Amino acid sequence: MRAMNKLALWVVAGCVFLSISSIARAQDTADLDKVMAEVLKPSPVETNLQQLTDRVGGRVPGTPAMQKAIEWGVAAFKAAGADSVHTEEFKLPAAWSEGTTKASVIEPEQFSVRAVSLAWAPPLASQHRVRIVDAGQGTSADFARAGNIEGALVFIHSDEMKKWDDLFAEYLKAPAIVDQAVKGKALAIAFQSTRPNDLLYRHTNSINGEVDRIPMVLVAREDGSRIARLIASGQALYADLSIPNQVGGPITASNVIGEIKGSEKPDEVVLLGAHLDSWDLGTGALDNGCNAALVIDALRAIKASGVRPRRTIRFALFAGEEQGMMGSRAYAVAHRAELDKVAGVVIFDSGIGKVTGFSVGGRKDVVSAVTPLVAPLKQFGAATLTTDAEWGTDNFDFMLEGVPTFVANQEEANYLINYHASSDTFDKVDIPTLKKHVAEAAELTLALADTPQPVGPRLHHQEIEQTFRDTHLDDQLKTFGIWQDWESGKRGRKD
Repeated sequence: MRAMNKLALWVVAGCVFLSISSIARAQDTADLDKVMAEVLKPSPVETNLQQLTDRVGGRVPGTPAMQKAIEWGVAAFKAAGADSVHTEEFKLPAAWSEGTTKASVIEPEQFSVRAVSLAWAPPLASQHRVRIVDAGQGTSADFARAGNIEGALVFIHSDEMKKWDDLFAEYLKAPAIVDQAVKGKALAIAFQSTRPNDLLYRHTNSINGEVDRIPMVLVAREDGSRIARLIASGQALYADLSIPNQVGGPITASNVIGEIKGSEKPDEVVLLGAHLDSWDLGTGALDNGCNAALVIDALRAIKASGVRPRRTIRFALFAGEEQGMMGSRAYAVAHRAELDKVAGVVIFDSGIGKVTGFSVGGRKDVVSAVTPLVAPLKQFGAATLTTDAEWGTDNFDFMLEGVPTFVANQEEANYLINYHASSDTFDKVDIPTLKKHVAEAAELTLALADTPQPVGPRLHHQEIEQTFRDTHLDDQLKTFGIWQDWESGKRGRKD
């Protein structure tokens, strides 16, 4: 491999300039210079993001907004100069939208409770004078102390979210809470928001796009604390509750795929992806509009530079990620016959926080080959490779299929407070930082596309399972009920 001449990176008056040295690529040094120069030029990335967030807004599959987002993606890929653009349809088992959720404490005190339904939770017809039962943090011991919950609204406390681990814990503890509430014949669950200042957000505890087993609401943190204090004081609280969700389906959803054809190995593929869908309380800027715009701008920069990667690069905007990575799963299944020739999948899905490097999904075997590919990003502190593996974004089903995956590790920045929330809007995105992330994404994607040999093979079932055990991902899969599908061959690589 030939080293790369140095380019400078600095930020002046909102413009980003790149400094990259010793790029280990097998293509002429001038090629990457051209690509990076295109990244740094004025580009439509900000306009694209503003159109997606301000004009389209929150993007839930099955809604008119999601269809507008698909049209936005197709048009943006074409404007970026893709060799080809197409959509790939798949099915979601249900359509879902929230009605006007209402909750209030009526006895012995009276006050309104700010609440929203959890996504893909079933509706609940208007209920009067429902008993509220405090089940603490929702552990087995907490439910035992709560006693009889039949017909009750079960209130679950939360800790205020500060770090990534807090967010993962919120998801990880939910399945057992739902199980116990259903077993105890509760009427519904009320989860306390992990965010202060009455901030509400949208989660789902459904993992395969299915309608869940019990009505659930998220209540404002401050209202939840008030409820908890009143119950702790010895009062028996009662509430009125209405969750008129609309459920239908199944529905058709679509991924949007742009492509630059490889010059030497067109049948081999590197994929750069992000999810296009979002929840609907905000406009999905940090999660994940900024990275959808990143994927499009990476294509634009590579194409405008005139550089032809050795391998084909596909640029994917996945739908249905929020319902359980349904779009990327559908892609992996539909393209299973060609996965032996997928040299890598790069995913961005954590807002605008500083990129510190990439997770290789438990693939220790690829670290030595990938280390020189990310070495140019050391000056940005973005070259660290981690060998962890997690459930939760669009690399997941590619990882289950044994394909090398690279997920951008990012600092929390302003992501967690705004995650899935009404505050996730365009103004939260720092555009100079986004352009820097475009450069980082383009660098790794091009490097993977141009290596003489792929950085690692596609693993077989037994090898994949060993990475799960090594990284303790098997524990997560068991928590979410995915392990049985993996063991039976229903999901992931069978052989």
